[in-house]
Amino acid sequence: MDAKSKKINDLTGKNGKYPLLDTIASPADLRRLSIEELKQLAEELRGETIDAVSVTGGHLGAGLGVVELTVALHAVFDTPKDKIIWDVGHQAYPHKIITGRRDRIRTLRQGGGLSGFTKRSESEYDPFGTAHSSTSISAALGMAAARDLSGGDNHVIAVIGDGAMSAGMAYEAMNNAGTMKSRMIVILNDNNMSIAPPVGAMSKYLTGLVSSKPYLGARDAAKKVANMLPTPLKHAAKRAEETARAALGGGTMFEEMGFYYIGPVDGHNLEQLVSILTNMRDNHPDGPVLIHAITKKGKGYAPAESSADKMHGVSKFDVVTGDQYKAKSNAPAYTKVFAQSLINEARKDNKIVAITAAMPSGTGLDLFGYEFPDRMFDVGIAEQHAVTFAAGLACEGYKPFTAIYSTFLQRGYDQLVHDVAIQNLPVRFAMDRAGLVGADGATHAGSFDIAYLGCLPNMVLMAPGDEAELVHMVATAAAYDAGPIAFRYPRGEGVGVDMPEEGSILSIGKGRIVREGTDVAILSYGTRLAEALMAADMLASKNISVTVADARFAKPLDEAMIRHLAKNHEKLIVIEEGSVGGFGSFVLQFLARAGLLDTASLKVRTMHLPDIFQDHDTQNIQYELANLNAKHIVKTALTI
Repeated sequence: MDAKSKKINDLTGKNGKYPLLDTIASPADLRRLSIEELKQLAEELRGETIDAVSVTGGHLGAGLGVVELTVALHAVFDTPKDKIIWDVGHQAYPHKIITGRRDRIRTLRQGGGLSGFTKRSESEYDPFGTAHSSTSISAALGMAAARDLSGGDNHVIAVIGDGAMSAGMAYEAMNNAGTMKSRMIVILNDNNMSIAPPVGAMSKYLTGLVSSKPYLGARDAAKKVANMLPTPLKHAAKRAEETARAALGGGTMFEEMGFYYIGPVDGHNLEQLVSILTNMRDNHPDGPVLIHAITKKGKGYAPAESSADKMHGVSKFDVVTGDQYKAKSNAPAYTKVFAQSLINEARKDNKIVAITAAMPSGTGLDLFGYEFPDRMFDVGIAEQHAVTFAAGLACEGYKPFTAIYSTFLQRGYDQLVHDVAIQNLPVRFAMDRAGLVGADGATHAGSFDIAYLGCLPNMVLMAPGDEAELVHMVATAAAYDAGPIAFRYPRGEGVGVDMPEEGSILSIGKGRIVREGTDVAILSYGTRLAEALMAADMLASKNISVTVADARFAKPLDEAMIRHLAKNHEKLIVIEEGSVGGFGSFVLQFLARAGLLDTASLKVRTMHLPDIFQDHDTQNIQYELANLNAKHIVKTALTI
């Protein structure tokens, strides 16, 4: 083999290490394999997933837990005609490998490469994009309804994790599905519920029995007979069957919602999975079915199985040891600065409580929980509930800090408007992942919070220019009781400024002048401040004197400072890490109202995120493509 061929094979994984997987070009190839060959394929697929993610980083543990399920689904169903929706897309790496994307799997989450989630534009085998959780059952039901309206006969399957089942949207969809009686399958991938995994021959026999054609036929016949009985006897027969089904492993709740329940089943037993899925394919009962599969997150990779988070999200790592390669930084991460600042404030005020929606480590609130376990609430993937729960706490005199990623807070917007803003309740919103987020791409970018919060009466909006300012903003939010207040901060590390020992309370609506100049004014909101200062240095080398101002607040605006910038400079550049309709719009509206645009002596330009959904890449490249780095500020100043 020549060097070029070896390099290509190394990139695609086809190096003889996984001989059976090397023969798989599409899911159709799985349907010619025996059960024993499918078992071998599953082991090879698990190995390839580990190898690929060790190169790219990404989400590992969830995918390892569904390898057998992935193989069984594609071996039984006629994909892509039959639709499989993975919820959340963290689980979908093995699915991508066997659906014609193995040759690109080592481009996962890289610029121009595969998405870390399912994506309709990427493959016909991805019928629905699932980067935010708990949407699969709703989407599957919509597809099933469309199939029924069109007279089709394909199958629709939603694979939803037990964490995603904590969201109300999943239950809304199940309630609707049970009423509509559309033919669809929901597979509950349960890797964390406190239900003992099924063991032994009897469990396998009973689970196979309830999915078999004779049982389904007998059950339907019994229902018809029961319906002819007087009402008391009919109800008694129904209760008797529910009791018998519960003895086989539970599911009464799902039955009450109109689902035919099968489980729990061993999600790593390929023979059992293929048998059950085949029964459901060929003998589907009327209405929706729920298959409850018990799986092990990180299955088959010892470092993941022994890790506390089962190696959920990882950077590049050593396959042998599981050790991750993480670049070291002298500057602290914004997330950790927020968490430590909140802990410091909570030590002084026992009314401060913290709320997260299933992201304790992602938001840093796991640290808060270690110190104040009774004052930290993880409400599950339920952002709507989190916001109104916080509102209830605020009503009773507590000071809730609701830490939710900017892009996830969108899911609780109605509650934010009605339950918080209209009632002017002092709920504090800490929005992590503001701005562009790198490898997670458009679905996780915090692009819109300035616009969607800034239009709400009673809302105060802050954004730190650096990590030290974040400390002050946490203190300011803790002290503010006049209504809701929100602050945003980015993913990643700060810029390395000196850190205060404790936060100072800022004057609401007051910015700061960081550097004085005479020719050009740059007004920055958020952490483009470092780029603004760099641009000022670059312009100074061209004998252009620059004022740099840190707005600190988008609402209320520091109108006095903006008036000063407008009256004392010929050029004003306003920059932010948010969408159209955000901070720049607020500034322009003020300038227009104040008549400051009615003169030829002032030229204003706004710089914001482009009006597109930006693809995944590194954060630096994303900001380069968004034209929001120092050189772009300089170019804007020179071309006004």
